[in-house]
Amino acid sequence: MHSRSTPALPAAVLLDMDGTLVDTEHLWWRAVEETARRLGYLPTDADLPEVLGRPVGYTARHLHRVSGGAAPEARIARELDAAFTARVAEEVRPRPGALGLLARLQDAGVPAALVTASPRRVVDVVLRTLGADWFALTVAAEDTARTKPAPDPYLRAAARLGVAPRDCVVVEDSPVGLAAALAAGCRAVAVPSTVPIPEEPGVVVLDSLEDVDLLLLSALAAARI
Repeated sequence: MHSRSTPALPAAVLLDMDGTLVDTEHLWWRAVEETARRLGYLPTDADLPEVLGRPVGYTARHLHRVSGGAAPEARIARELDAAFTARVAEEVRPRPGALGLLARLQDAGVPAALVTASPRRVVDVVLRTLGADWFALTVAAEDTARTKPAPDPYLRAAARLGVAPRDCVVVEDSPVGLAAALAAGCRAVAVPSTVPIPEEPGVVVLDSLEDVDLLLLSALAAARI
């Protein structure tokens, strides 16, 4: 009589922050709207690809361009950062299933890393709500020369944990973050927050973090999905 072996757990799970673990994408969009209106520009859904999942500097360049250079990029970036940080401090909430997933990983001994395109000051604010003890490490915008959709943040997290990216599973909510994860060689779970994400090789799309269990993560890590 033979028993089927249980797939090995991933070496680590690397989790995006904004829109994935915490419900902040709408706060970021409101910060962008507020800043854009001061520049005389009204953002629409057409601006979403230049905003969601993007770092402050990228969106500041976009607003500088579409507003006809109404203000210097550096000033736009400072205003975006201040508006977003203030909203996060007042209104940030974990997404459904976020704390449960972090608890499952901790109980199973799977290292979790928070990997975000947000600056360190925003990470610190969010960690006061989520709890810093869930994470073996955090990677913020300042920690790599390039941020998402470049693979650098996920490659740095894996390197600091001493594991191979191919043995990690990423949890993301945006196409920009998903592109970074796949470029790093990771498999991924996508839980869309604002824009839809199609399934593709190496990616499982779910409706909620509540559906991300250890069996699924093991199957992804073993390339069985």
